[in-house]
Amino acid sequence: MKSNWLMCSVLVSVLSVGCAQMENGGMGSKSIKTPGQHRQAFAKKVTKTLICDYLLFLPEGYGQTKQDWPMILFLHGAGERGDDLQKVKKHGLPKIVQRQKDFPFVVVSPQCPEDDWWTEKADVLINLVDEIVAKYDIDEERIYLTGLSMGGYGTWTLAWTYPERFAAIAPICGGGKRFMARRLDNVPIWAFHGAKDRVVPQRESEEMVKAVRAGGGSAKLTIYPNAGHDSWTETYKNQKLYDWFLSHRRVAKTE
Repeated sequence: MKSNWLMCSVLVSVLSVGCAQMENGGMGSKSIKTPGQHRQAFAKKVTKTLICDYLLFLPEGYGQTKQDWPMILFLHGAGERGDDLQKVKKHGLPKIVQRQKDFPFVVVSPQCPEDDWWTEKADVLINLVDEIVAKYDIDEERIYLTGLSMGGYGTWTLAWTYPERFAAIAPICGGGKRFMARRLDNVPIWAFHGAKDRVVPQRESEEMVKAVRAGGGSAKLTIYPNAGHDSWTETYKNQKLYDWFLSHRRVAKTE
């Protein structure tokens, strides 16, 4: 239903690396015609249109008093991709807020297009966060990130791409590039996984948590011994997760 979702269309100007052509009088000079190796540079302005459909949940009491609300960005799994937002309500936070109207967070649940992946959508997601912050009463020090399966991978990726934006993250049955974990030393992490998961092996979460800790970061991992791939149902019904989120605020980056 269109009343349950909004469309985000953000124009982003991306400027490629550029500087003057050092040997030819600056940008716009003629091409070099003499043999040999020459120092050059390339500059081009590219305009990009970023579009995504998403579910937006505002809790009971929103707008009645002047206050900024904590926000959770939720990333669904591969099975909920497409152009039908009803699918996003199948699991996780969009399912919970359907019945829990007093859920104490603004929840933003974008939908990934069919045959695409959250790990390739960091630019879309961070601009969506910017859009929500600009339009709604959001506490920028309490923006949290979580996702399941494909969304778990997306959670790791978005967090290390923009570590300064999130107060804490909770990736569920996901994984990522261990060499990027060093970028998460200031981001509190609580990961979750099922010991009997045959879709995403448990070691995916274990290796990421280990890498974050090795880099000096704060990360913990909960393993459900009897759970398979569905380790999110148990996770999202646990009040301790939301208390843990709210116990963290974004850490200001020091120079």
